[in-house]
Amino acid sequence: MSWLRKIAFFSAFIIPALTIIGFNLGGIFNLLPLIFVYFLIPLVDLAIGRDTNNVEKNAVSKVANDFYYRFVTYCWTYFQLAFVIWGAWVVSTNELTIFEWITFIIAVSLSTGGIGITVAHELGHKKEAIEKFYSKVLLMTVGYMHFYIEHNKGHHVRVSTPEDPATSRENESFYAFWFRSLTKGYLSAWEIENKRLERKGFSKFSFQNNMIWFTLLPFLFAAVLTLGISLILGYFVWQPLVFFFAQSFLAFSLLEAVNYIEHYGLVRRKIDEKRYERVAPHHSWNASQMASNFFLFQLQRHSDHHFNAIKRYQVLDHYDEAPQLPAGYPAMVVLAHFPPLWFKVMNPRLQKWNNIKSEMVA
Repeated sequence: MSWLRKIAFFSAFIIPALTIIGFNLGGIFNLLPLIFVYFLIPLVDLAIGRDTNNVEKNAVSKVANDFYYRFVTYCWTYFQLAFVIWGAWVVSTNELTIFEWITFIIAVSLSTGGIGITVAHELGHKKEAIEKFYSKVLLMTVGYMHFYIEHNKGHHVRVSTPEDPATSRENESFYAFWFRSLTKGYLSAWEIENKRLERKGFSKFSFQNNMIWFTLLPFLFAAVLTLGISLILGYFVWQPLVFFFAQSFLAFSLLEAVNYIEHYGLVRRKIDEKRYERVAPHHSWNASQMASNFFLFQLQRHSDHHFNAIKRYQVLDHYDEAPQLPAGYPAMVVLAHFPPLWFKVMNPRLQKWNNIKSEMVA
């Protein structure tokens, strides 16, 4: 893989950089990251098109084991932790208007949710203990640690079935999906963890229960953040608490918007009462738009991710035979917030794909 492409994976840092610049300029400049993500990136995607090239088979092992790609994600982990602390500090030490509060928190969430959770997702699938740890740290900074359990042991098992809370149904609006995925996903994580403890002979109320820690740690982090800044300033500040939970809410809502897009209306065939067909590339919507894939560590090549969950982002393949989204995630996230437009664009594509699949089965 060329050095130009390798360096391009650092492009994700442009978004928080614009957040910092926008904050220092003040006022309407806080909108810079939003304009960049939801207007400029889709335009660049449209201009340069899709990248359907895959890493050559004989080079996959070498590229997959190149530490550089892990180094990028490690850098993001440390950066996001510092970024959230910085955000809590600046809202505590500056007089902000309501407009500045709202736009700053939205801007921060584009980094912590759009990039941070994407990196946490990548790291959470890996075997190395340090990568799993970094995944949990990132999820802690957005108050969504149960995702580590539910996504890996729930969603990847039940994807594109009625049992999966993170698979959106045909004609289901994003807002209905958001509530269902948020609530049932959290409860599912508890159920999965309780069953794990039961198999090992531990009580669900023991300190071995990860869900107890995953629920408490974001609150403890927010409390330490608030206490630390209050001690430095010499008086109590409430701003870090509001900032932390507001950006967390927007960050995991952005994650759920992406979840909504990735499997909309796709269904795995049921083999018998207990089994579904094996997960295949055609059970996820694929998007190989070049620009947005660099920012999202090729998450948009989602078909291959579900087909080979442990595969590293730099070697994920494009599949022509998978259903294709008409645009990259930034544009599709905007579209998902307007259900009539979403259904108008996606339902015909879904129907066309279902017809193709029916012919394949026949």
